[in-house]
Amino acid sequence: MFYRVAKFLSVPAVHLVWRPKVEGRGNVPEQGPAILASNHLSILDSFFLPALLPRRVTFVAKNEYFTSGNPITRMIMQGNLAIDRDSAGAAQEMLDLAAGVLKGGELFGIYPEGTRSPDGRLYKGRIGVAWLALTTGAPVLPVAMLGTERVLPPGASVPRVHRIGVRIGEPMTFTGDPGRARDRRLVTDEVMAAIQRLSGQEYVSSYAKRPTPDASTPDA
Repeated sequence: MFYRVAKFLSVPAVHLVWRPKVEGRGNVPEQGPAILASNHLSILDSFFLPALLPRRVTFVAKNEYFTSGNPITRMIMQGNLAIDRDSAGAAQEMLDLAAGVLKGGELFGIYPEGTRSPDGRLYKGRIGVAWLALTTGAPVLPVAMLGTERVLPPGASVPRVHRIGVRIGEPMTFTGDPGRARDRRLVTDEVMAAIQRLSGQEYVSSYAKRPTPDASTPDA
């Protein structure tokens, strides 16, 4: 209920203030599961993407975003799934929750980089997105968020006015063994290459370091 009300109120505001340009909206299936694998430039990515799509998109975020900190952050995260990121099994717990969302026929959003980009470049993807795709059989939609880092840069508490964009690529389907490291790596690299083509970001073949405090969705 809260999610529907929040979306009803937020969509007009997003269009009025940030004038988003959305490309590839038709690549999102009208029903059934799909994994939205996106680059990650701002915590507002988890707000803008669901606001600009007709279907609900679920993300996973750490507990603190729901209970403390910036009130804007708490509002943005409502409707998503909370997880104790500091627990030993956080990564697998996140993947299990995500698999449940997909098996329920819903859309799940994930940031394969595992954290926000510290400098606007696109970093090496972690293999959680591949595990999800190979385990559930859900298609992967590569997504590029554009300009969101200028709306709420790391450390900022008040959103700024700057036009944003979203590009959604065609569905990607994969076959392979989710338990095989080589298969997970190959799938992940294909997804990251697709994101890079959409975003035009410079690619870095190493993992991005998580800032402290971090504002990302956990990955594996």
